[in-house]
Amino acid sequence: MEHQTPSQSDIHDLINAIHGVRYQVQDVARAVAFYTQRLGFTLKHQQLPAFANVSLGGADVLLSGPGASGSRPMPDGQRQAPGGWNRVVLRVADLPACIAALKDAGVIFRNEMEVGPGGRQIQIDDPDGNPLELFEPASRS
Repeated sequence: MEHQTPSQSDIHDLINAIHGVRYQVQDVARAVAFYTQRLGFTLKHQQLPAFANVSLGGADVLLSGPGASGSRPMPDGQRQAPGGWNRVVLRVADLPACIAALKDAGVIFRNEMEVGPGGRQIQIDDPDGNPLELFEPASRS
């Protein structure tokens, strides 16, 4: 039987949803505590020490520790590691109040609040240096 390459429309039928955003972390339990206690995520599933899935508003963040299949080195030997600039953006209702509460809780901030035409935002780090953005949309009058 001859193998046929799927057409573009066949591929569109195969890809049907965003499953989640994966973050590499060094300590899954510590990351779960941060996301649930500091940011209000819900723990959906965990297999410590390798993996956990936390969610907020229908979006899942997949936390992969060093022993998870989603953290294995690439074929060229490159290791997957926390950090970078891609980030999950969390919508907030009152950014200054959120900033004050997170500073009181010892959360690490990457920058100061920025204001633009779309709203206000600031970046924080989770315990492994993965960035998150807190975003308050501009009011639309």
